[in-house]
Amino acid sequence: MSLDALRERLNEIPLADERRLQELKTELLGRKAGALTAILKGLASLDPETRKSVGAAANTLKRDLEAAFEARERSLKRGAAQPGGVDRTMPGRPAWRGGLHLVTQVIDEICDIFRELGFTRAVGPEAETERYNFYALNFPKDHPALDAQDSFYLGGDVVLRTHTSPVQIRTLETYKPPVRVVIPGRCYRRDPFDASHSPMFEQIEGLAVDDGITFVDLKATLATFARRFFTRDTAVRFRPSYFPFTEPSAEMDVQCQLCKGSGCPACKQTGWMEILGSGMVHPAVLENCGVDPEKYTGFAWGMGPERVAMTRHGIPDIRLFSESDVRFLRQFAE
Repeated sequence: MSLDALRERLNEIPLADERRLQELKTELLGRKAGALTAILKGLASLDPETRKSVGAAANTLKRDLEAAFEARERSLKRGAAQPGGVDRTMPGRPAWRGGLHLVTQVIDEICDIFRELGFTRAVGPEAETERYNFYALNFPKDHPALDAQDSFYLGGDVVLRTHTSPVQIRTLETYKPPVRVVIPGRCYRRDPFDASHSPMFEQIEGLAVDDGITFVDLKATLATFARRFFTRDTAVRFRPSYFPFTEPSAEMDVQCQLCKGSGCPACKQTGWMEILGSGMVHPAVLENCGVDPEKYTGFAWGMGPERVAMTRHGIPDIRLFSESDVRFLRQFAE
């Protein structure tokens, strides 16, 4: 092929697509079978005068071809970066925006607060034996206290845990004091599904066992949590209560976040809302875990993050958390 014929093919390059462009580059400039390459290799057989003129023209054409290929490649890349058929004057379509469920947000926030107080996050299985779920926690066999929790059995002595307290037993059996853990997880009880109860719910518990821990440490820790989670001026109070695994035991109330203590239907006109139960770890529980109750003491607490979220945000019905109503959930999406 003559140089004039090759130069005519320059006109094909600006119109070539990506595939055709590569074919043309191989056809014209390929190292083995390129038409211009063959002309350059044949210069050695020409007489000096002809070699000089043909070589100059061939090199000029080679530069022109290379420049044309580079220009077309840049043009194709720009076209690929700009999607076709897009009207840039049209407003953008709203995108679906997901987020963590409100209860998950509350759990993470509570765990973060206690992490700053020195507590480590711990988890355990949702299916537990009666020993871990009841007996090691000082529930006597056939005691009426079991009636409120003796719920969903999977066979034999295996039950869906009714609280996250079994993780306290597993932690004390695995690690020697000092121990400080916060335990989130899902629990199951034979409760009605109404505005304030659910047969499946989240719970968070905490446990601290060390030498010399007193009820003062319990009150100071939980009051600090309440004022970090709600507001700095939130008032708290402790009322005597009963739990098989703690002695003494106490319920902790916080000032109603809706009426600020003046009384409203949400707090039943008392100005207070219960958020957790707590107490000093019963010596029998420590003994069941192989911990010397003469040397170590501890405190434990448990709360429902759903109810804490309801208290903070004024949510009237716990069933809203599990109905998957996007109109409700998207108010709290982060």
